[in-house]
Amino acid sequence: MPELPEVEVTRRSFADRIAGARITHLHLGKPLRWPLGVERERLVGQVVRAVGRRGKYLLVELDQGWLLLHLGMSGSLQFATELPPRGIHDHFELATTRGRLRMHDPRRFGAVVFAETLDDPVPKKLLGGLGVEPLEAGFDPVSFHQRLKQRRASIKQVLLSGDIVVGVGNIYASEALYLAGIRPTRGADQLSKPAARRLQQAVVTVLQRALALGGSTLRDFSNAEGQSGYFQLDAMVYGRAGQPCRVCETPIKTLRQGQRSTFYCPVCQKT
Repeated sequence: MPELPEVEVTRRSFADRIAGARITHLHLGKPLRWPLGVERERLVGQVVRAVGRRGKYLLVELDQGWLLLHLGMSGSLQFATELPPRGIHDHFELATTRGRLRMHDPRRFGAVVFAETLDDPVPKKLLGGLGVEPLEAGFDPVSFHQRLKQRRASIKQVLLSGDIVVGVGNIYASEALYLAGIRPTRGADQLSKPAARRLQQAVVTVLQRALALGGSTLRDFSNAEGQSGYFQLDAMVYGRAGQPCRVCETPIKTLRQGQRSTFYCPVCQKT
């Protein structure tokens, strides 16, 4: 599943190029996760003002409304002046005066939803429960520790929940916990202030590193220019079960938490 770095990398790869474009046509293929919520004719003629992001949602601001895009489990976007003929998994395409924005989604768990404003019921439902953005000033170690003290679940599961800090998915949660030296099964409410500070800083460091490397391409992720990510080649623990830890050479272990694989070093992660 594309996580926050992949979504942000995707946004950066086309946001400037599509800004100011006028929509000329809209193609809808097989239904995605939710209906578009507007007649396609209403979007024709509108101008794309900007492309933002909240968590894993891309927010395409139009002169009269918003499009909320989610890449789901297997989705990716392309943006170019010319694209190959649409395939069976190309379920959404926005033709504009500056190029075509196409969503490719084999599993169809992605979504494109229209809203008049971000205060409408659908955006509020999708975005209202999200935690702070990890790469913005609101993500500070003091409030992070205070929120963790209210949660008794394992710290890995709390990171994945997205209601304290948003967008720290499975890959980057495992990597941040390793960098902070914290066992993924540790109760969130058991973390000391120093441990919470280490984890807060580790989350920021790992996500910034992922952005610099273009995100992670485990199967078929690519940004809107068709470029793959390389963070997975730099991972310390994720996907490395049985391989030696890059620091202490102890074999990396794996366990299942909430139907997701967690990778950790039993020596380096003792907190």
